[in-house]
Amino acid sequence: MKASDVITVDKDILGGTPVFKGTRVPVKNLFDYLEEGDSLQDFLNDFDYIPKEYCLAVLKISEQLLLADKNLYENTN
Repeated sequence: MKASDVITVDKDILGGTPVFKGTRVPVKNLFDYLEEGDSLQDFLNDFDYIPKEYCLAVLKISEQLLLADKNLYENTN
């Protein structure tokens, strides 16, 4: 699944904040939940109209971006 399949960026929707496609829920909300120690299921319970597959795709895309950018891990000292 591509990012454009699950994420929308539109200046007319929350000023261009990336949101889950078909919603006004910022993708950042998923990361906020996880950062606070909530589970993916907690997020899905609160946003039951967002398909689980969308959330899993966002996490997978994030993983791929992190692994692809080797510059993130270079020692800059």
